Amino acid sequence: MTDPILLLVVEDEPAIQILMEDVLKDAGFAVRVATYGNEAITILDDESAQLVGLITDVRLGQGVIGWDVARHARERHPEIAVVYVTGDSAADWAAYGVPKSLLLPKPFANAQLVTAITNLLNEHATQL
Repeated sequence: MTDPILLLVVEDEPAIQILMEDVLKDAGFAVRVATYGNEAITILDDESAQLVGLITDVRLGQGVIGWDVARHARERHPEIAVVYVTGDSAADWAAYGVPKSLLLPKPFANAQLVTAITNLLNEHATQL
């Protein structure tokens, strides 16, 4: 039996954070959660974390924002799948998003979240 795929969810709204974590766990993923960008950076820098995907809100309160979290993630883990979720920053994705990422505007359906991360992971797997 293989270990579940580990994703990092970065979301500062507790209700959305819990929902995303539950949806992804129900889909068979293992999930680590960060509330703020700085916390996410610490997790990404942990060499023992075997992260394969990142799902991040763009606006994370004060400090590091989602665009920066994703750039840092790609510096540390060049092949990490990145899905952005946002209520108001979709228009900025082309300018600030990392290549080969997806963006889900809030509100989104639970299935859209699972489909977005799964599609990115499958795309990466077929390129290997």
